[in-house]
Amino acid sequence: MALAHAILAFLSEHPCSGYDLAKQFGGTVGNFWKATHQQIYRELAKLETEGWISAEVIQQANRPDKKLYSVTEVGRQQLIQWIGEPAEVAAIKEDLLVKVYAGHLVEPQVMIQELQRHRQLHLEKLSAYQEIEQQYFQNPQDLPAIHKFSYLTLLRGIHYEADYVAWCDEALELLR
Repeated sequence: MALAHAILAFLSEHPCSGYDLAKQFGGTVGNFWKATHQQIYRELAKLETEGWISAEVIQQANRPDKKLYSVTEVGRQQLIQWIGEPAEVAAIKEDLLVKVYAGHLVEPQVMIQELQRHRQLHLEKLSAYQEIEQQYFQNPQDLPAIHKFSYLTLLRGIHYEADYVAWCDEALELLR
């Protein structure tokens, strides 16, 4: 997936400034697609040049002008076309797995500590996702379509984090 599609997906919900997009990106699409503020601003400029988004300049008193970005019809069609294309299975690229693979080179306690640390990090993220689920998605069948799809991404995150914690538990049991 290109960052362009992640930005189009986010902006398809509502127009926003580059600053707000970068800030809110981490709490939504940023849970499964990472990008820096600089990458987001660079991509916004490209998308505007391609005509996939447009920007409305908003005058602000005592502050620089603000650009409010929205998806154009061309951008919407590009996003729809991309959604219809088959998605590739993402390759796993994870430092911890390389460390575990070579874990025989260190004392078991080194790997045990790292696995415990990762277990805790994933447990915290799982808890955060479950709180979001409790707060916003108690009755998923009753949600409007846009929120059902948001819930599905959250549900994938919940399953991922729960599986990661379970894997850490298995690995820790094997190494002890």
